[in-house]
Amino acid sequence: MAYGLGIESSCDETSIAIVRDGRELLSLKVYSQIDSHSPYRGVVPEIASRAHLEKINSLLSVAMEEAGIEFSDLNYVAVTSYPGLVGSLMIGAQLARCISLVYGIPIVAVNHLEAHLAVIGLERELPPFPWLGLLLSGGNSSIYLYKGFGDLQIFADTQDDSLGEAFDKVSAVLDLPYPGGPYLEAKANAYSPIPSEKNPFPKLLKEDGEDLIRFSYSGLKTAVLYYKRENAKSLPIEKIAYYFQKTAFELVTRNLGKAISKTGIRTVVAAGGVLANGTLRDCLEKEKERSRFDLFYPSKKIYCTDNGAMVACLGYHLWKQKSFVGLDFKVSPKRNFEQII
Repeated sequence: MAYGLGIESSCDETSIAIVRDGRELLSLKVYSQIDSHSPYRGVVPEIASRAHLEKINSLLSVAMEEAGIEFSDLNYVAVTSYPGLVGSLMIGAQLARCISLVYGIPIVAVNHLEAHLAVIGLERELPPFPWLGLLLSGGNSSIYLYKGFGDLQIFADTQDDSLGEAFDKVSAVLDLPYPGGPYLEAKANAYSPIPSEKNPFPKLLKEDGEDLIRFSYSGLKTAVLYYKRENAKSLPIEKIAYYFQKTAFELVTRNLGKAISKTGIRTVVAAGGVLANGTLRDCLEKEKERSRFDLFYPSKKIYCTDNGAMVACLGYHLWKQKSFVGLDFKVSPKRNFEQII
């Protein structure tokens, strides 16, 4: 039996989790900084790192008490070391170093992006590798080749805005609150399109052939802006939200189908904050039936957003591989292993 502590502080959520054997969640505590960043409609790094510093120790105390274990019971401390905001990452890293130094517990440094994909292990047996990892969040619209724990390679990436970023920017254009995802989804769900109604937004990257797989959402954001200007006197926000999602998600399923066809890999794990969107999940399920692949994603929406449970879960598998780091391990804003500074 192995107990693991997961520490997540890469951006604007402070989170601590305790996991047993990489599968059983004993405690998960998350402090969201949304209220602090909402006035700026985006994450302010200085505010984020200060909030992590203020909250992380109290979250640790509550999580340990809820799990009913002592620090001496821990087999490993897993902490997000990249990618993320450096000032925020440093807070989690320092906590991991302190625990390791005092109690002699090994540290596992975790790739934040890989942890998003591995979190499904808290809900089911992990499928055999390799996987295609579809990661859709505020910072990423990417497809990865996931060949094994610690072996994550970029396959397709965004050329500009990520999908989550596009949600936030379109929400700002429509004068909806931040973060934009839940509000745009609610508006879209309230709209019933007329039969044979034309989508006011153009198909994204329609010139791309089967060999080119990439994401791009800046053009869609601009299209929404122009549409708003043209319809300023009677702005159909629900219609805009509906067709924004329809256009954005079509690119996701198209790229996923192309990636499956190109690689021959028929196991897909989808993750990231945008996976909390129910319409996106429905689109992926339909693509699963059309292209006939195995699809996995977190059933609990809290596992889609940044959390310590995903860090502890991946940390368990890396701990079994003895992928430990010393107290002098580094943090980095970059996402590739070879780029760590």
